[in-house]
Amino acid sequence: MPDNNPALRDLLNVAVDAAYLAGRRTLAYFNAGVAVESKTDSTPVTVADREAERVIRERISRHFPSHSVLGEEHGATAGADADYRWYVDPIDGTKSFIHGVPMYGVLVAVERRGRPVVGVAYLPATDEMVAAAEGMGCTWNGRVARVSAAARLEDATMNTSTITASLDRSDAYENLIHRVKLNRGWGDAYGYVLVATGRAEIMLDPVINPWDIAPMPVILREAGGRFTNWKGEESIQGPDGVATNGLLHEQVLAILRAEKRRPAR
Repeated sequence: MPDNNPALRDLLNVAVDAAYLAGRRTLAYFNAGVAVESKTDSTPVTVADREAERVIRERISRHFPSHSVLGEEHGATAGADADYRWYVDPIDGTKSFIHGVPMYGVLVAVERRGRPVVGVAYLPATDEMVAAAEGMGCTWNGRVARVSAAARLEDATMNTSTITASLDRSDAYENLIHRVKLNRGWGDAYGYVLVATGRAEIMLDPVINPWDIAPMPVILREAGGRFTNWKGEESIQGPDGVATNGLLHEQVLAILRAEKRRPAR
């Protein structure tokens, strides 16, 4: 496979393969009493996170050795080709993983000249693969993935990764939950996958890192939806993120832009 100016199809194939292999590795530790450590930021990590990221990095290095990689567990690796950067989150939803909850995902994305062009989210415990490349559509286990056609907030289901942080951040979450039909804590990668596959309409994240959501802009775009920060910018640099089916995006952004900061506790 050529390394210079690779085809999107080649990038996508490697991303899908890497996410799948890493995801299967995590299952060896899922609901198996794996030891949990705390990182310097007090977030949890396990041997499954570290091994899964090594699997992904090995696949990327084998096919695209000149590309840069940024992973949650093993940091940044600079490559000679400045046009391509891979983002890796070996287990998005580690807290779900360590509690035996199947709503965790393996995330792999490719950024070309600063724009996310390939995104993969694999949910190992439910064996769901959502994959997209710019201009090539979005698939869900090989079938076309499309967002829902709901055009009213009153008909929408909204997810969030963290209810507490959403409430602490501002009054926006509280205002939204009184407008939507259903709100649930189906968060992390799983919440975005639900939006991209038409099973929910809104996914709200008050705090993000690039590797948490790097696949989501292209996945949502190709599925007919939108991903932006709360200001409406399509950026994976945060500090927050929101995905919708597209039809509801401006309505949701209007509420987010009108947020009132809550006083510090």
